[in-house]
Amino acid sequence: MPAPARRRFLSVFASLAAGLLPIRAVRAQSDPFASLVREVTGGAPVWPGRVKVDIPLLADNGHSVPLKVSVASPMTAVDHVRSIILLSEKNPRPVIAKFHFGPGAGRAEVATRVRLNGAQRLLALAQFSDGSFWSGGAEVVVTESACLDES
Repeated sequence: MPAPARRRFLSVFASLAAGLLPIRAVRAQSDPFASLVREVTGGAPVWPGRVKVDIPLLADNGHSVPLKVSVASPMTAVDHVRSIILLSEKNPRPVIAKFHFGPGAGRAEVATRVRLNGAQRLLALAQFSDGSFWSGGAEVVVTESACLDES
């Protein structure tokens, strides 16, 4: 192969390789919740639905963001929510809270305030008495972040 043709081939090959590297890097990045959800659920399947997360779309101050999680459940002895686990995408400690319920609770619902670090997704997992997990989530934009350290 003559030198100019070889240089052209190498430059085209290098351009293609450089263009493919970001694609591989993006594919290698997984959902930030995936490993955490597997850890919390013990690898059990998580079904979307039955869990509703209410949070403002925009929070001016990440130090105290109002949040409400409710789960559709009859809350009977046979069919009730055992726990709600609240996960944060960008907080230094991604498990924000765990709430435990029994059939006597009447409703699987909790309202609280949380500290959040920047714009992110929140995920609520509900574990039912039959061992199944259901999920719901919401996104929030926080203009003044909190939770910048491990506190």
